[in-house]
Amino acid sequence: MPRTPAPDEENDLDDLPPPQPVHYAEQALLGALLLEPHRVSDIVAVDPGSFSHHAHGALFAAIRDLPSPDPLQHAQDTSWLTAVLAAARKHARGLTASYLHTLIQVCPWPRHASAYARMIETDHARRALRAHAQRLAQTATDATLPQPIDAALAAADALAACVDDLAGRFPPHPGPLPRTPAPSPTNAPVTNDDEAIDEERLLLATATAQPAEAEQMRWLTVHDFIHPLHAGLWQCLTDLTRRGAPVDPVIVLWEAQQRGLLTTGVEAADLLGLLVATAGSPQYWGECILQRALLATAQEVGTRIEAFTDDPATTPYQLVVGSRRALADLHALRIRWNRANTPARTTRPAPSRAPAPPRAGPPQTRASSVSRISR
Repeated sequence: MPRTPAPDEENDLDDLPPPQPVHYAEQALLGALLLEPHRVSDIVAVDPGSFSHHAHGALFAAIRDLPSPDPLQHAQDTSWLTAVLAAARKHARGLTASYLHTLIQVCPWPRHASAYARMIETDHARRALRAHAQRLAQTATDATLPQPIDAALAAADALAACVDDLAGRFPPHPGPLPRTPAPSPTNAPVTNDDEAIDEERLLLATATAQPAEAEQMRWLTVHDFIHPLHAGLWQCLTDLTRRGAPVDPVIVLWEAQQRGLLTTGVEAADLLGLLVATAGSPQYWGECILQRALLATAQEVGTRIEAFTDDPATTPYQLVVGSRRALADLHALRIRWNRANTPARTTRPAPSRAPAPPRAGPPQTRASSVSRISR
């Protein structure tokens, strides 16, 4: 029968392998503060939530909240250390007196406490940015949300706020931009191709039947389509309407031929049949396509920023620059989405004024007029 370890033995931090280099920085900072508690006043950018390990955060909170002891008395007895351990164990029962001694022993130099704190702050910023990026990617692919666009944009706003916070805490410096890794296949956006293709076909057919309405849909671009042929046909339609040319299925078919869209496997009869199968309105199908493109972009942006944070060589400033560039792609789509959902203003004609009655002329004029009429 296997032996059941005691709670303190099971949770002893001495037995945990250091998961990341920041583990050593956390140990060094806590050891420095245990040795010289007065240095806690210099640590302003780190709080208990900044630590990667819960027990480390609980210990830091106890050090920060308890009054610092007199340096001479602290050098002679361990009463303050005992009080810190008792306060921290209320939130992290696995802490032991032996682990506090380990922290003191592994601290290289207590006077480097501020440098250790900066390392912890940097790693916490990376983890916070990763969490926001993961939330954006997950929200963009959550099909159960009643308002997916609103939820995705709210997650994007939270991510942008996190990036702004990083920019304010970490000064810029010269250096290369972060590399943009390709999303892994497991993180690729999930798209119902059949449904998306049907929506694109219905848009093309209804836009061919209602070119005047399609001409107002400048918020939709060829990059929003998932099928290259459909993107090319939409380009044909928009170019025809902007030139003021007549639009019908045969004219669009001819335009597609001029642009080289009738390649192998694309028959003219099939294309003509696609353009006459109308249902609904161009505005509705266009919004469906744009929503799909916006959510796919949000998912891709979240995945890209998360990949930035996975590279430990990426500095906080590089994270800021790379994240802002990624969010700019989503912002451009957001502008077009708002334009699509903003009703067009109707220009009211100015109210016509009643003609003013003619002003009476001088007496002699009226008299002369009467005399002319009488004649």
